[in-house]
Amino acid sequence: MEGAIFLGIISKLYGPFFDIENWKTVVESGSDWMIIFSLVLIECLLSVDNAIVLAAQTKALPTKKEQEKSLFYGLWGAYIFRFLIIGLGTYLINFWEIKVLGAGYLLYLSINHFYRIFHPAPIKEGKPKKRLLPLFWSVVISIEMMDIVFSIDSVLASLAISSNPVIVLLGGMVGILCMRGIAEFIIKLMEIVPELEVMAYGLIALIAVKLFLSIPAIDIEIPAALFAIIVFLSILVTIIVNRIRH
Repeated sequence: MEGAIFLGIISKLYGPFFDIENWKTVVESGSDWMIIFSLVLIECLLSVDNAIVLAAQTKALPTKKEQEKSLFYGLWGAYIFRFLIIGLGTYLINFWEIKVLGAGYLLYLSINHFYRIFHPAPIKEGKPKKRLLPLFWSVVISIEMMDIVFSIDSVLASLAISSNPVIVLLGGMVGILCMRGIAEFIIKLMEIVPELEVMAYGLIALIAVKLFLSIPAIDIEIPAALFAIIVFLSILVTIIVNRIRH
């Protein structure tokens, strides 16, 4: 009995993805493709903060190969979580606790980074400290955690535009790919302008505040376009400072 109820819930949540009529409607409708295009643009705007966090997390890895590998694993993880979260759909509005946890984690990342800059750990001789997980997998898990947190806003914004889960899924998939491109661009910029890493962690603290303010009890939204402008200006000022110094 309980198994049948569980299967019924799963079928209700994820059945629309496998409904051929939903896919047929999207393929045959020109207006649906316009909606998908608009969702991709919205996804790119909403993903600027995610891309900054992603770039900063990935920079913790020592080699370019590991950085690219972590982005690849993160990409597939993001696709899987996006599919699951779209299925949950309207239930997500009640999961504000995830935003609070995400904001707390981001604030920890930022504070910890600046603490290590001003209080560098003394170099100890002997065996290196043993990790619970290898650095690579710690970064991948951290990336996936942030994907879950940031997916909620993106999915809710997309569902407000279209109720067809296939449209939301396609828009989200392309948007995630674009977001990974933005993250790779930021990583390359960080190699040219090292000061951008400090700027990124400053923005991560701002992102934490932005995420916390969006919970229902406070309900203050910083527009995605405004945040994108803040990011652009921050990058521009940091590059100018770098050029003056060098």
